[in-house]
Amino acid sequence: MNGPPTTRWQPFRFRLDLKSGVPVYRQIIDQVLVAIASGALQPGDQLPTVRQMAVDLSVNPNTVMRAYRELEIRGVLATQQGTGTFIAPAEVRPDEAERQRRLSQLVGEWAARAGSEGFTLQEVLERLGELIAEQERRK
Repeated sequence: MNGPPTTRWQPFRFRLDLKSGVPVYRQIIDQVLVAIASGALQPGDQLPTVRQMAVDLSVNPNTVMRAYRELEIRGVLATQQGTGTFIAPAEVRPDEAERQRRLSQLVGEWAARAGSEGFTLQEVLERLGELIAEQERRK
């Protein structure tokens, strides 16, 4: 990372849903990915320590460690011994065809997951509209 790390984590708040049936470590992963996609977290931003995140969320530190480890394996996070855990630098963009293929795959997986949770496509689209409007208001 170039320059001093930044800590922009504070404005981003996790919303764990212990009744959703989605494992907590998975919710952490998903929310970090959403924060990066929305721009709430940028490459070089520092995340809380495993211990601090566990305390903040009232979960076992092993749960946070599992989420961080998976994100690190995916190349989303980079841990620097003695310094902390950071959002990894943005990767090189794949070509447009690969990008669209990956988007189709993600949307399909996401829609299947939402359907298995009992949500209709209309409910999902309405919520997406709300998220878009919320993001626009923040700009």
